[in-house]
Amino acid sequence: MSAGWALHTGASAQQLKPAEPANVVNIAARGFLDVPQDWLSMTLTTTREGNDAVVVQNQLKQALDAALTVAKSAAAPKQLEVRTGQLGLYPRYGSNGKINGWQGSTELILEGRDFVRISSTAGSIQTLTMGSMAFSLSREAQQKLESDVQALAIERFKARAGEVAKGFGFSGYSLRELSISSADQGGGPGYPRPMAARANVAMASDTPVPVEAGKSQVNVTVSGSIQLR
Repeated sequence: MSAGWALHTGASAQQLKPAEPANVVNIAARGFLDVPQDWLSMTLTTTREGNDAVVVQNQLKQALDAALTVAKSAAAPKQLEVRTGQLGLYPRYGSNGKINGWQGSTELILEGRDFVRISSTAGSIQTLTMGSMAFSLSREAQQKLESDVQALAIERFKARAGEVAKGFGFSGYSLRELSISSADQGGGPGYPRPMAARANVAMASDTPVPVEAGKSQVNVTVSGSIQLR
């Protein structure tokens, strides 16, 4: 009696299992745009060393304070923004393993949209030298680019889906699953991007640092499955 009941239950469960959907197609479409990088970050730095840690620290502070005075006088929101970077002081060891002095470094970062203002200000700072520079997209430019590229990718996905449905003799389609992914390429504090340019040079008095931005590219891929109908 119990064996017959078990067999009957299994048959009912099999009958209730939903059938696999037919006419389902997986497709993908990609959108991308290139735009000029509109954000420049310059890192100025200096190092000091000596036998007395306090003296070395004070020398770094004086160099940074002098640089800040010059930079802040040229600062403007979004055009030239000023902030301090890393500051470090480390012991220096002799061949006998004992501390025989101290060395330290400090950084000042100039960043913004006004490349001329930034490079001219960097050239006017006498107490720090160029460490590195990077081009990227500002936060506003990045957000607009991602929005535009996503819209482009979606339109291409819809066109692709319509072409596939028509190619198989169907009048249309409905969406089943959809996913959107993005990736950034190129140089490109908005959103920091990989370094597009670096420099390790001493700057002559009042000489602007030559700069030239590249381009950043954002890719958006729309993928999913459609039901042909």
